Amino acid sequence: MGKGNAMTYNRLSRGVRRALLTSLLATPALAVQAQAQHPPPAPPAPPEAVELDRIVVTAQSREQELKDVPIALQVVGENVIEQTMAENLGDLDSFVPGLSISDDQPTQASFKLRGLSTGDFGIGTDPTVGVYVDGVYAGRGGGTVLPFLDVERIEVLKGPQGTLFGRNTAAGAVSIVTKRPGDTPEGRARVRIGNHGKQYVDGMLNLPAGDTVAFRLNAMDSRSDGWIRDAASGRPLDDGRNWATRAALRWDIGDNTQMLLSWDHEDLDQRSRPAIGIVALPPAPGVPPVPADPAGYQDPVGHAAYTDVVDNNETRTFDGATLILDHAFEWGHLVSTSAWRSFDTYNRAEEDGTRRRELYLDTINIEDNTTWYQEFKFSGTSGRLDWVAGTSWFQEKASQSSVVDLTSDSINTAAAGLYGLPLFGMLQDAADYYGIPVQLFGHPWREAYDNTVDSTAYAVFGDVIWHATDTLNLTLGLRYTRDRKAFTWFNDHHRADALNQALQTLEQYGVLPQPLPCAVLGLCALDGDGDGLIAIDAAFLAGFDLAFSDPVSMANKGVTNRARHAWSDWSPRLVVDYHPSADTMLFASVAKGYKAGGYNAFSPGASFANESVWNFEAGIKRDLRDLRIQYEASVFHYVYDNRQAIRLDTTSEIPRYVVSTSDLAARGIDFSARWQASDRLSVDVAAEWIDSTYKNYVTPEGIDLDGQPTGEPSLSFAAGAAYTVPLGAHGELTLSARHAYGGSARCNAGSLSQGNCGRYPAFSIGEERNRTDLYLRWRSPSTHWSVAAYANNVFDNRYVNGLYTYGTTVVGTTAAGISEPRFYGMELMYRF
Repeated sequence: MGKGNAMTYNRLSRGVRRALLTSLLATPALAVQAQAQHPPPAPPAPPEAVELDRIVVTAQSREQELKDVPIALQVVGENVIEQTMAENLGDLDSFVPGLSISDDQPTQASFKLRGLSTGDFGIGTDPTVGVYVDGVYAGRGGGTVLPFLDVERIEVLKGPQGTLFGRNTAAGAVSIVTKRPGDTPEGRARVRIGNHGKQYVDGMLNLPAGDTVAFRLNAMDSRSDGWIRDAASGRPLDDGRNWATRAALRWDIGDNTQMLLSWDHEDLDQRSRPAIGIVALPPAPGVPPVPADPAGYQDPVGHAAYTDVVDNNETRTFDGATLILDHAFEWGHLVSTSAWRSFDTYNRAEEDGTRRRELYLDTINIEDNTTWYQEFKFSGTSGRLDWVAGTSWFQEKASQSSVVDLTSDSINTAAAGLYGLPLFGMLQDAADYYGIPVQLFGHPWREAYDNTVDSTAYAVFGDVIWHATDTLNLTLGLRYTRDRKAFTWFNDHHRADALNQALQTLEQYGVLPQPLPCAVLGLCALDGDGDGLIAIDAAFLAGFDLAFSDPVSMANKGVTNRARHAWSDWSPRLVVDYHPSADTMLFASVAKGYKAGGYNAFSPGASFANESVWNFEAGIKRDLRDLRIQYEASVFHYVYDNRQAIRLDTTSEIPRYVVSTSDLAARGIDFSARWQASDRLSVDVAAEWIDSTYKNYVTPEGIDLDGQPTGEPSLSFAAGAAYTVPLGAHGELTLSARHAYGGSARCNAGSLSQGNCGRYPAFSIGEERNRTDLYLRWRSPSTHWSVAAYANNVFDNRYVNGLYTYGTTVVGTTAAGISEPRFYGMELMYRF
């Protein structure tokens, strides 16, 4: 797209945004005028009896009541989303015990469920937790944490879901279900303001067209000034804006066929995650020792934050379209799901946490991802059989650039720390001494690794429930999957054009080459004459790399490497559920999960086999209608083989990310309950206890973690309550309170090197966490208007999320990320 076309497109895009939001927000005004001509409708009559809401889910590719699904399953409904002011999945994970979402960088989000995490750092690996939107696989982390638009519910399925959901659900699945266009005209407009410059507006409009067609449109715009500022410049370090829209069309084609077509779009533009430096710096031009000493780390909570990255932005453009065709036959249903999803992301992040040029270090992740998905699903009932069968096809084409930016100043610092030779400083002194007009400092230095992947996956599956008796059901499911991946690596030497030109000038004046001891540089293999010296000239320095300098990468500089592999798997599940009474279900299951093999994006030719997990589970679900209580509990045990994880290898002086493979096992208990105490009071609780340990695992640092914990907290729980006070002709008040608790992480001997768990003199990582949210809403007698006040993280609890250790052994700096502060504000909403 040319520059003129891009400008036209941007103006058009802004115009469309304004038109969408204006039309959605203006519609309530028209409705208010119409309402003024007629008296408001009378409040609805109170129900004759108080009952628990009936929750219908599609976890087993069938519509079933939650109490009848023999799977450990937690449902997050629209009311919880509203009461917690959640804008995406990352705002809700605290209230789902066992689920953890790292979304401080939403374009590189990762998920953890029951202690199994998604290390989605490079496109060579796949997620362990599958995220689905209306049955469509969302793919990589960059396209999973998107704004909520018209979400009806979120189903969190714990344990492997390979049979029904397919690949990359070894730990479980998160299924987002959106609202479909309805037959009743309705709409909503909402405005929210809060501290830290929070501004949020959204709207929804549902318009039926006759008896067979309905259209539904949603749009939202969210922006914030951020909650942390640069201590030197005062500018925000985490401000940003997110715009999204969704349109859906439902068409009833005759009596037996329905079409649903939907389109989603999002534009994210925000500052990349802040990195707070925690190493005490000597006055310039002094530099900290390399590597940084953890004993001297300062507490990042309340500490001054800095950045000197000019373009430290995180952006994403996402588009997706889904076509669902549902046809009813006499014997059952055929559902065809066709989907296309595409996103482009850019994330440039501060790594050193300082404003010192001699310590400069940032990283950039750039991704371009497009996926296609097609599924044909048949379902029906026959006598005592309830069955689902189908086939699916998935294709992904993606590219990724992993960039490390330094300066000639920070390269000089690294050379001094690693080799005891401030190389550019020595050469600059020589140039100054001889009066050579050259400057070696202040120049950019960039290294990059480029990867592409072309993946195709095919699957056939079937799942049959045999109602053996009126009280006993047997479920047997099986899925066959075949994955094929073609992968490329390309890593060239660093780019530092201005610096290289200056070095060539020194060579012309005879300052270079310089003989240096090869033993100090670790380059005696290049000492051809055996005199212990190696000549350092401009050409040598132009080929010197820091970030991607492992032997395999250095041997393949400037070469495109290719690999192609295929993996296949059979994933079965067997479930027995028994109903001793109308209100009780007992169940036991065994299921296998699968994740395809892949590649180490930073090591040409390096591949690994697929992952597999066997999960054994038994539980109970009860629906005590007289007491208005529903609860479920289950015990589980799983064995996970060949788990893939991206971790920072700290054995070498130059940090490098490697794919490590381990086995692990876990046992645990899941529990959840709902209680409708009265027509005014509802209560819900959920909890998980887990004991997860490694098996036969030695880290790249040589640490034997066999039998040691994986870092997962033993206990997590969440509880919520909502109480409604009728005000008669003045409407009603609803007060909601929610609390989430996460226990202390169980660190292991390798945790400190990764910076994700451990105790330091000034702070801890992985300490127990508490979060409390409050919500108070007044709703008018007509239910059209509502005003709410909210507070998230009421007690302003702050925690250290983890350390950014990429610069620890390079320039002697370590930075940290911290959790968000308290947020509060007001919301005005109108429904019609």
